[in-house]
Amino acid sequence: MNKIKTLTDKDFDKIFLLSQYAFQYDLSEEALLKKQEEAKRHTIWGWMEDDQLVAKLHLIPLSCYINGKAFEMGGISSIATWPEYRRQGSVKHLLHHALKHMKEQGEVVSFLHPFSFSFYRKYGWEHIFSEKKYTIPLENLKRKWGADGYIQRVDSEISILHKVYTEYAKQFNGTLVRDEKWWEQRVLKGDWHKAIAYDGNDQAEGYIIYKVKEEKVTVHELVYNSLNAQKLLIQFMANHDSMADTVEMVVPENDNLPLLIDEPRFDQKTEPFFMARIVDVLEFLKQYAFHDGGEQSLSLHVVDSFLPENSGVYQLRQIGSETAVNHLFYGDQGDHEGIHCTIQYLTSMLLGYKRPMELYHLGLVRGNYEQIEQLDSIIPKQQTFFPDFF
Repeated sequence: MNKIKTLTDKDFDKIFLLSQYAFQYDLSEEALLKKQEEAKRHTIWGWMEDDQLVAKLHLIPLSCYINGKAFEMGGISSIATWPEYRRQGSVKHLLHHALKHMKEQGEVVSFLHPFSFSFYRKYGWEHIFSEKKYTIPLENLKRKWGADGYIQRVDSEISILHKVYTEYAKQFNGTLVRDEKWWEQRVLKGDWHKAIAYDGNDQAEGYIIYKVKEEKVTVHELVYNSLNAQKLLIQFMANHDSMADTVEMVVPENDNLPLLIDEPRFDQKTEPFFMARIVDVLEFLKQYAFHDGGEQSLSLHVVDSFLPENSGVYQLRQIGSETAVNHLFYGDQGDHEGIHCTIQYLTSMLLGYKRPMELYHLGLVRGNYEQIEQLDSIIPKQQTFFPDFF
């Protein structure tokens, strides 16, 4: 008997009762209504015992940028189980069900925020995104930045923010393709201030979403598409020195702000954040924008123990800018010649979190050395970054 049930808005009371218990928060009536509105875009499955909801999983249909191209992505969130039913396999079954559904829907990659990295690694997800947080004395930001243009505080202006964000987001791997509802429900909710950076020609090229409270500037999002915009926004933050002592912000792992300021000694903390996994290897490879590697061929031997239909040997044949992908063999091919990796490290390589040669030297990817070098040369170098949350 299938114990998995697709839940609807009629089940919202049970769904959010479990969420509040598992994640240890209490929702006011207003906050609950907002959560329920957000959940209307989710597909929610429950694991049932005697018609009682004992575990659940939410799947959010999203898209993300990889090498500047939009990929369909399934965001897994709000997995929860009542304590008396934990460690009985319900979450494993829900994850497998979700992966099968994503594959059918053309969602070729999946993200989640783990309670335990080791738990989700068993099912093919891998650490792909880290969160780098700065806590900077505002005194460190005070100098003549010499930027051209101005800052304008705004009430909303989603269309302008969205345009600036989209250009910025395409510079990274994993950033969300946002729609208007995501902006309203996730990015701009709450009492955040917004300010846009304009250049000397009145063109928007950056923005900041922030609040000032208890002598601290907390930056919710900092986006810029030029060095000029970055300097305008740094100056804007520094101008709060009569109201605050420090500024807190999250930045990409490859951020170079310490090179721009005179005193780079401030608190910089990097922690693992989100995980990802490729859902459909063949379709992902077909959509992936490899670098032009001339004329060459290589074989990828992939092992996916949780979704075995992904396992097997994939041949990549490049002629100029075109890459043809074929799934030659299914299942475990043992010592078949080529590059050998698990679904976790294939995801890590193709999303750009770790390079093939780096994983080879760690013993996490093995096989033909020349083919691993070839693979390294055709994967674009693009920083992973995930400034959102679900």
